[in-house]
Amino acid sequence: MRDIRIVGGRPLHGSISIQGSKNAALPMMAASLLHRGVSVLKGCPRIADVFCMEEILRELGAVTWWEDHDLYMDCTLADKTEISGIYTGKMRSSVILLGAMLGRSRKGRLGYPGGCVIGERPIDLHLYALRQLGADIEEGPFLISASCDRLTGGEISFAKCSVGATEQGILAAVLARGDTCLKNCAREPEIQWLCRYLRTMGACIEGEGSDCIRITGVEGLEHGEMEVPPDRIVAGTYICAAAATRGTIIIENPPVDELDAFLEVYRKMGGQYKLKSGKLIADSSGIGYPLSFLETEVYPGFPTDLQSPVMAVLTTISGESYIREQIFEDRYKAAVELNRMGADITVEGRDARIIGGSSLRGCTVTAQELRGGAALVLAALAAEGVTRVQGYQYIRRGYEHICEDLNTLGGMLEKDTGIRLYESIQLPKKLIN
Repeated sequence: MRDIRIVGGRPLHGSISIQGSKNAALPMMAASLLHRGVSVLKGCPRIADVFCMEEILRELGAVTWWEDHDLYMDCTLADKTEISGIYTGKMRSSVILLGAMLGRSRKGRLGYPGGCVIGERPIDLHLYALRQLGADIEEGPFLISASCDRLTGGEISFAKCSVGATEQGILAAVLARGDTCLKNCAREPEIQWLCRYLRTMGACIEGEGSDCIRITGVEGLEHGEMEVPPDRIVAGTYICAAAATRGTIIIENPPVDELDAFLEVYRKMGGQYKLKSGKLIADSSGIGYPLSFLETEVYPGFPTDLQSPVMAVLTTISGESYIREQIFEDRYKAAVELNRMGADITVEGRDARIIGGSSLRGCTVTAQELRGGAALVLAALAAEGVTRVQGYQYIRRGYEHICEDLNTLGGMLEKDTGIRLYESIQLPKKLIN
């Protein structure tokens, strides 16, 4: 297990560009399977989840290659229809490939999806959407099998908003016969980017960004090409890093339209921000106000993926703050580790009370999932002394260069390979055991 060693107590300052969006790239990669030819995603993040999806496409017969951060996918011969649980167990979003395989080959089998352990994330809405379009589905102890003569358009009304299930319905419907209406859809930006990407391929879609998406199936799709947008969660994480250390940073390529709910919370904590020449300047020198109540919600509400990073910031603010996690019932795993650093967090069910203001102290902590791991890194930046964050494999699922990026802003972080070789910066010799 690789870990990150962090020297705290240094306010962050400087400029940074944000990597491509993980949550936008993955469904676009799945959509590329629907074209029997080459598609390209420009500015694609080179992160563990993208590499896992790339391996899945290869297992199906695709040929992939990189040119810097441009990912090329030749799906001409990607006609295999079974995905091993070795891959799907690593990443939950792999389940959306089932709709793509049905659209392309009219059958598909895959192992049950995995990913971060942050609560129950059933796939019943995914399977409901496929069944509504005419798929026959068998659920075995280890594999899900689906088949159809050809998917046929229909009405899909989701019992609750689900990003993954909405993406599943879209991917299955674009090559289905006739019209499909998806109701109570999730409205996240990643869904809007997926629809835009599919339109570059010739899909007939309208209504993304609303709770009703209408799709008219087409006979085939052309090649896709799109620039992956900057990752709104990474942008929010880095602003939280500045907030935890009371620094000021400039984001060169901010996804501003996707950050409204987060920036409002940042403002309530005392942060100030402005747009200038297309850049976002986030000044955290005034951070110091607790949050009386913060609730995660589906988009356009406050994103669950930024709940843990904000919690890390709140541990540095005097007073009581309260968070209610409405999306995932087990997303407070980072709280126990933050308490090891000197935080005072009490969790009861979906609610967390944070009594902030105590000095955080460096120690060894363990990441158990992606965003909670990022939160531990932020707390370490604000802590006194040296912190070792174990479980880097979770963090690299969504952050391409978290150490290098934060070092650019003045942090002191290094990745430990386990054999005493360090990959990012040379710390002063007195800090290396």
